[in-house]
Amino acid sequence: MISEEQGRLVAEEFLQASRRPSEPELAIDWNQVRIKEQVLIAPYNSSQFLATGENQLLDCWPILVDLVSGKARFGELEERGFWKEP
Repeated sequence: MISEEQGRLVAEEFLQASRRPSEPELAIDWNQVRIKEQVLIAPYNSSQFLATGENQLLDCWPILVDLVSGKARFGELEERGFWKEP
């Protein structure tokens, strides 16, 4: 089991490792990070969008970090009901 703080680090490392050179700079929206059922849900978007509200990237499924195993992955469309705010 990892802590929320460790989960945040895992999410950040996962996001940066998955970024392609052709993509804009990406960042996690730390104000929207939450935990549900021992899964850290970390939404992200372009750094510019998070700073200014401009140039939003679409189809950014959140990063899900399993706090039990410490593994990170992108959320999938069929899981939207799990990670979408109620």
